[in-house]
Amino acid sequence: MQLGDIEIELVQKDIKNVHLSVMPPAGRVRIAAPLHLSEDTIRLYAISKLGWIRTQQRKIRGQARESKRLFLNKETHYFQGRKYLLRIHFNETPSRIILKKKYIDLHVRPGTSQEQCQVIMDAWYRNELKKIVPQIIAYWQPKIGVQVKDWGIKKMRTKWGTCNIEERRLWLNLELAKKPLECLEYIVVHEMIHILERRHNDKFLYYMNKYSPQWKAIKEKLNSLPVGG
Repeated sequence: MQLGDIEIELVQKDIKNVHLSVMPPAGRVRIAAPLHLSEDTIRLYAISKLGWIRTQQRKIRGQARESKRLFLNKETHYFQGRKYLLRIHFNETPSRIILKKKYIDLHVRPGTSQEQCQVIMDAWYRNELKKIVPQIIAYWQPKIGVQVKDWGIKKMRTKWGTCNIEERRLWLNLELAKKPLECLEYIVVHEMIHILERRHNDKFLYYMNKYSPQWKAIKEKLNSLPVGG
């Protein structure tokens, strides 16, 4: 559904009420509406909420963003919610990253480009997520009562995570490596609960409140943090 310059994802399903969401990190708009409502009725509802939608989008789009990383000495980088200063070491050994108390030490060969440094950093973030995500999944599987068959990591512009319910596969945003561990865990739990309930309905919210009572505060924290530039 298109309202001027605002594109709205419309989903009609077996629910009682209309649910309007403006979602970080890009301000994507989504309406979930009951099956019996006509598209004209939903459009009128959306028009009545245009002011609120634009306000929420301004807040989200005005959220602090990381500038493009230039991979210079003393540049700020994030890992698990903490700031680190980058130190670049040029040598002829294979590239590697060493995390220290206040620093991320990046060892690369002379002549390594910014783009290559980004690839090395992304690979490190990915490997760090691969260390911790299986532990989170293993912890929550018996608590929630679901089995995750597979999971993966990729760069996503509009979502922190997704769940392929039929295949029981989770996808997680690479950016989560930069966020506090509680934020990563919140997203994993959120996507695992989708295996129990596909929709963001009352049943889904019941499970979220049951298994992650602090989820609203963690969600707010995650959405207040700087997002990738």
